[in-house]
Amino acid sequence: KNFIEIHVQASVSTCEERDPKGLYKRARAGEILNFTGISAPFEAPENPEVVLKSGEKSVEDCVSQLVTYLKDGGYLSSPESK
Repeated sequence: KNFIEIHVQASVSTCEERDPKGLYKRARAGEILNFTGISAPFEAPENPEVVLKSGEKSVEDCVSQLVTYLKDGGYLSSPESK
């Protein structure tokens, strides 16, 4: 398998809180058109292999979830097994 679909799930409000460039604010002010989640629709993937609920979990928990998935699927090996 050469592709793993990973959905990093977060609400629009969470994305706005994390937006260091102020793009969501500009989109809400009408300065940026067709901005996903504001003036353009967002469609979550239908069947991602992994869903990281980044609005509910810490970065560390999300990374741990992803690394576990990759190890369990044989995409990563533990340093001990090399």
